[in-house]
Amino acid sequence: MAEDIINRWNCLAVAPHDAGFERQQCIDEGRDFSLVAEEYDALVKQDLFDPKVQGAMQAMLDRTVKLPMRKDYPYVEPSDLEGIRKARGKGPALAALTLTRDEIKKRMYGAWIGRCCGCLLGKPVECVQRENQWGFLKEAGQWPLTYYFRRHPAAQEKYKIGGYPMLESIPGAMVCDDDTNYTVIGLNILKNYGRDFKPIDVAHYWHCSVPLLQTCTAERVAYRNFANLIMPPASASYRNIYREAIGAQIRADFFGYVCPGHPELAAEFAWRDASISHVKNGIYGEMWVAAMLAAAFVTDDIPTIIEAGLAQIPATSRFYEAIQKVLGWYRAGITVDEAQDRIHAEWDEKQGYCWVHAISNAMIVTTGLLWGRGDYGMTICTAVQAALDTDCNGATAGSVFGAAFGVDRIDARWTDPINDTLQTSVAGYPSVRISALADETLELAERIKTI
Repeated sequence: MAEDIINRWNCLAVAPHDAGFERQQCIDEGRDFSLVAEEYDALVKQDLFDPKVQGAMQAMLDRTVKLPMRKDYPYVEPSDLEGIRKARGKGPALAALTLTRDEIKKRMYGAWIGRCCGCLLGKPVECVQRENQWGFLKEAGQWPLTYYFRRHPAAQEKYKIGGYPMLESIPGAMVCDDDTNYTVIGLNILKNYGRDFKPIDVAHYWHCSVPLLQTCTAERVAYRNFANLIMPPASASYRNIYREAIGAQIRADFFGYVCPGHPELAAEFAWRDASISHVKNGIYGEMWVAAMLAAAFVTDDIPTIIEAGLAQIPATSRFYEAIQKVLGWYRAGITVDEAQDRIHAEWDEKQGYCWVHAISNAMIVTTGLLWGRGDYGMTICTAVQAALDTDCNGATAGSVFGAAFGVDRIDARWTDPINDTLQTSVAGYPSVRISALADETLELAERIKTI
C-alpha cells in the first residue's frame, strides 16, 4: 500500500503531503497570497489524487507564481545573475592561491571524502525529527553524537529510526545518495560541456545521464518540465512549489572544488546550475556553498569562509540575513544548543516546507562549521545532531571542512569504513574511487585554467 501511494505521488505535480508548500512559499517570498488564500485553502482540502482536483491545483500554481509583491516586503531577491551581482555586499579580502599542486590535491580529496562521510553520518536519520533522533541516541548510549549511528533494535523501534546504513551495515563504500550523485554530476557537466557550459547543458545532461526517480523536489519538477519542453529559466518556476528548497544547495560542491581561490567564478558556475530548478534563495544556497568551497582553498578561517560565500549573494536577501544572524550568535558566545534551538524556533521541523528549505538547512550547516571548531567529527556531528535535512547538512559541512583543512585533518575512523569508494546512480559511475575523483577534479581545474 505504501509503495502504491509513493508511485502515485510521483505522477503528481502537487502531492497531498506537500500541498501547503506553495502557501508558505508565496508568503515568504513577499507575494500577496491573500488574493487567493480562501480558494487555495479550499482546494488543498480536496482529494489531490482526483485528476480534476489535480488539474485545478496546477492551474492555481500558474496563478500564485504571478501574484503581485506586497508593498511592505523588505527584501530584494533577484534570480538573474546580473541582478544578484548588483545586490551583493562587501566581502572579506582573500589571499591568492599559493598551495602547491600536491596540497591542492589533498584539499580536493579532503573535500570529496569529507562530503561522503558527512553524508553517510546523516543518512540513517534523514526525515527523523530532532526529538526522536535525540531520544534514540540517549537510549542507545550514543549521546552526544560522536560517530556513525550504531544499531540498537529496541531504541530504533521506539523512536522509529529505520535508516540505512548504520555502522554495521556500511558496505565498504559510501552508498548511493543524491547528495553525492550531484557532486559527480557537476564534474561531468564541466567535463562534457567545458568552462562555458550553459543552464540548458545541465538540463541536457540530466536527461541523458540521471534517472528521473533519483531526483527529488525541485529537481524532479524541473526534470518533468524539460521533458515537456519547458526550458530554463522557466523550468525553475513553472508549477514548482520547491523553488527555494535545498536541492540546488546540495549540487554546489564540485563547482567550488574546481575553482580553488575563485569564489566569484564558483558562484557563477553554481548559478548556471541552480537556475534550471530554483529561484531566489534556492539559487543563493548553491552560490553560497560553491563560493565557500572556493574560498576554503585560500583560508582556513571558518567565519571568513562563510562571509566569502555570503559576498556572492544579495545582501538584501533572507538568506544573507539568516546566515549573518547565526554568525552574530557565534560571536556573541552563545552555545551551539542555544543557536540550534533558535533555528528550530524559527523553522518548524514538523512542516515539510521548513524541513526542506534552503535557508533553514544553511543555518544548520553554519552552526556545524562554526561550533565544530576545526575538528572534523565535531563539525559533521554538530550539523547532523541538529536534525532537519541531516545527510545534506552533514555532507556540506564535511565538504567545506575538507577543502579548508585537507584530508590529513580527517581521522581515519571516519574514512576507513567507506574504503575510498563511492557508489552512485550516475551513468558511467556505478562505483568509483574517491581518490580518483579528486585526481580528475585537479586535472579538470588545470584544463579549464582555474589553477
